[in-house]
Amino acid sequence: MSQLQSISSLALAWVLVAGVHAASAQQSLYRQFRAHNTALKEVEPTWMAPLIQTDARIGQGIKLSVSNSNFPPVQPTVYGNNHGFSIVAARRFQFDLDPPSFFRNHSSTHPDGFGNMGAQVKMRLISGNAQHGNFVVSAVLFHGFGARAYQNQFLSAYYAPSIAAGKAFGRFAIISNVGGLLPTAKIQAQGRAIEWNVTAQLHAAPNVWFDIENNADFFYLGPLDHQTQNMITPAAFYLIRRHGWSPEHVSFVLDSGMQIATSRAYYYNHNLVSELRLIF
Repeated sequence: MSQLQSISSLALAWVLVAGVHAASAQQSLYRQFRAHNTALKEVEPTWMAPLIQTDARIGQGIKLSVSNSNFPPVQPTVYGNNHGFSIVAARRFQFDLDPPSFFRNHSSTHPDGFGNMGAQVKMRLISGNAQHGNFVVSAVLFHGFGARAYQNQFLSAYYAPSIAAGKAFGRFAIISNVGGLLPTAKIQAQGRAIEWNVTAQLHAAPNVWFDIENNADFFYLGPLDHQTQNMITPAAFYLIRRHGWSPEHVSFVLDSGMQIATSRAYYYNHNLVSELRLIF
């Protein structure tokens, strides 16, 4: 009986030790996951991600976004607004998954429904933090999946490759990207476009950022063939952190802005975008 008790005691001790090691390993993986954004501060600038254009930096978080615009002949409210989840891998790659946005069209002739689901990969090519140039250059590839019933966005799958870059000068930053919008079918109906975005941003206070974006689309084929759609987008951002915050804790960003058409040709106008971002 004593041998049996000894064996049982050793088995129990082994289970406890194994449990501690497993918990420690899980905790280590969890801490590593939560430390991605903190680690990137060693190699990237620390501006606020723009409201409309793709950020040149990589990072992880969640965006809960809604927009409301004048999109003749409807005025859709878009829940999701083509945003979702961003995850960092290996300190150089960011992978995004954007669930289908829901379009509430407020129209008897245009049924409500979902838009395209999207996925994106971003690769940080070269960068430096505030002590090493305060800049970043990244390659981005976005894919919008094919249309579905009651489609409210693109009529087919599409790709959007781009190069994104940015440079900070103290509390001021310039971020830009240039790329293409390439539907895979029904090109005559949708057209293709070259996209060029530029953002000027000011870190006005410890928790406050202001920026203004210029979003330009140069269309080929489609309803706006050989025309340009240009938007000016002023936006503001407010960072919320808990008392005693440390880099391992979640932070929140409340932000809002409006896209205003400055060109004669445009698909939509006065697009009010509001977001809650969770950065972890």
